[in-house]
Amino acid sequence: MIRLSKFLVAGALLAMTSVSALAQKPFISVASTTSTANSGLFDYLLTKFTDESGIEVRVIAVGTGQAIRLARKGDADVLFVHHRPSEEKFVKDGFGDKRYDVMYNDFVIVGPKSDPAKVKGCASPNEALGKIKSSGASFASRGDDSGTHKRELSLWKAAGVTPDGTWYRATGSGMGATLNVAAGMGAYALSDRGTWISFKNKKDMEIVCEGDASLFNPYGVIAVSKEKFDHIKEKEAKQFVHWLVSSKGQKLINDFRVNGQQLFIGNAK
Repeated sequence: MIRLSKFLVAGALLAMTSVSALAQKPFISVASTTSTANSGLFDYLLTKFTDESGIEVRVIAVGTGQAIRLARKGDADVLFVHHRPSEEKFVKDGFGDKRYDVMYNDFVIVGPKSDPAKVKGCASPNEALGKIKSSGASFASRGDDSGTHKRELSLWKAAGVTPDGTWYRATGSGMGATLNVAAGMGAYALSDRGTWISFKNKKDMEIVCEGDASLFNPYGVIAVSKEKFDHIKEKEAKQFVHWLVSSKGQKLINDFRVNGQQLFIGNAK
């Protein structure tokens, strides 16, 4: 019994030491988009950063609008999103010191191969969206104030179309969930290319409109300001940002592939 007690005490002390070591491991929180998470980019990148730096990265994957709101409340150390006007306002309002270009891809309009709105081969999103509206074909929107949703609304506005009625379905969900809805109901949708390439439930869907300049999709990264929030892990946050825009981080972003296809192109200056 005495020996057993000694073993129990030793085991308890070892467990406490392990828990203490885990608690002391540095980490940062990154508010980012479902598109970067759904694409598999973070799974690929973050282990490499942690192995090199010893800093764990905990991602909060939500829509861009919600990610910015979290960062504005000091609930993240880094903001990594894709709606440049909102990012620049975030910095202008003093919530971050600097916005860095980090990478880009593009948006695509996807839809059923049967193409009920006859949009495949359209010269621009304006033409494609106009045909979807006039045909009454279904369109699945994220409807979640994300960067993708913001871009979608700007495209409807540029097309002179008000998206409403039973043909227009707002999911209030992330990109992957919205694509699942579109695939299930044979609807069109706007997606970032990275998530589309990674999406496994395509069924009979395909890209029907791509390549227009209005579909360009840049991502920016910002370390949240310690002047706004004392608890921000400024040193670790800036280390992560600088790693992403370094030649090593940029090469890793460029090397990331799904099904042999490059999802993002690094564009840090």
